[in-house]
Amino acid sequence: MNQPSCHGLYAVTDAVLLPDDRLVHAVEQAILGGARLIQYRDKSTDPARRLIQARALNTLCQRYEVPLIVNDDVELAFQVGAAGVHLGQHDPSLATARDRLGETALIGVSCYDRLDLALAAERAGADQVAFGAFFPSPTKPNEIRPPITLLQEARAVLTVPIVAIGGITPDNAPLLLDAGADVLAVVSAVFAQPDIQTAARRFAALFT
Repeated sequence: MNQPSCHGLYAVTDAVLLPDDRLVHAVEQAILGGARLIQYRDKSTDPARRLIQARALNTLCQRYEVPLIVNDDVELAFQVGAAGVHLGQHDPSLATARDRLGETALIGVSCYDRLDLALAAERAGADQVAFGAFFPSPTKPNEIRPPITLLQEARAVLTVPIVAIGGITPDNAPLLLDAGADVLAVVSAVFAQPDIQTAARRFAALFT
């Protein structure tokens, strides 16, 4: 709610690809390469570590005026003052997140391969909806694989920005953009590359 339309590369962190001593530098390189959104995604069970990392990333993102979105954890997003949160199927409700984070928080919702979930999320006040994984993904190898035509169907009925995720590379990304995606959420094709800034720039160039 009350968010500008999102458009561009959404770089998503990964604890395996980015050990603690590389995380902030890697994210800065992604931002310098043109990432328009950053998501802190860490499934570990170490709350102290996650708090330290999220705070450091939020400081970095604020410096560059790039929104930091926290994956799954509404309370962590609140604690560090992040721009918002991304919610999956088993996370707190959108209403709970909105109540905790406020009207200006950017809240995204995973909708997998289901347009009905996206329509419900939009009605409930989501700022973004995400579909995928569209291609084989090392991050989520067993994820549901929707057809690319789902983006066309979603674009015809939704007004909120549409995020595509899952195995996206600069080579297959144009298929998703042509079908209606506004935002490309990328993990490995940015953070597993030897030159993160150049990798991000390749995606950013698709939006110019």
